[in-house]
Amino acid sequence: MLPKTRTPESRQMITLEVRRNTSLTPAFSTITLGGPELEHLKPMGFDQMVRLFFPREGQDGLRMPKLSSEAWMAELLLLPKSRRPWVRNFTIRHARPELGEVDIEFALHGDTPASAWARRARPGDPAGIFDMGMSYLPPAHAEWQLLAGDESAVPAILAILEDAPASLVAEVFLEVPGTADIRKDIIAPEGVRVRWLARDGADTLPGGLALDTIRTSSLRPGRFYTWVAGEAGLATGLRRHLVRDRGVPKPDIAFFGYWRHGRSSPG
Repeated sequence: MLPKTRTPESRQMITLEVRRNTSLTPAFSTITLGGPELEHLKPMGFDQMVRLFFPREGQDGLRMPKLSSEAWMAELLLLPKSRRPWVRNFTIRHARPELGEVDIEFALHGDTPASAWARRARPGDPAGIFDMGMSYLPPAHAEWQLLAGDESAVPAILAILEDAPASLVAEVFLEVPGTADIRKDIIAPEGVRVRWLARDGADTLPGGLALDTIRTSSLRPGRFYTWVAGEAGLATGLRRHLVRDRGVPKPDIAFFGYWRHGRSSPG
């Protein structure tokens, strides 16, 4: 499904460069991007998504699209792969407009193009972003919220919690590859309960542990809003469970398959 988003009124391609590459845990790192063109980005908070453009290995520089509309996709497809950049969706983890910086947090998935670039990125390397807006849009009638994701959704959910109002009541399930990837210093309102779930080498697909845990958990009473993202099986599986087994209205569930195990999105 296409995400329901709230997008800014005007957007444009923003060319930046790597300022820092910071390791967070064995499975996560943060790339700090900066540059004067960030004055054109309007920070929205929560799960503000961007298209991240980065060079393929061996390319001398970054060829950014010239068009600042969805027509940029066709523009890039006209280029041979030798000149075409990689493009992937990411969440802005932190924005510091006063410093001209944004942080993009990466879940390091094997040898995927984004993970490979995140491991080798060094200060001065080119990158670019295009603002895609927000998909976290809780309705006013929600008495509490259910937030769930595997490692690919951890940055978005942590950003949501940091920007949430103090009145937020939520149950949060975060699945990560290992115990060493659990964060001890997260920021969240007092009414939020966060449960970290570490696979620790278990023979299970990413997202499966979170899905099974929620299926067997007692959830709070009252009407709630769900935001779930990550491996496609987690997103669709949780929606199916909530609708069929718990009677949750479909409009109260926002679900996003960020990726599919064993398949890399085309470049």
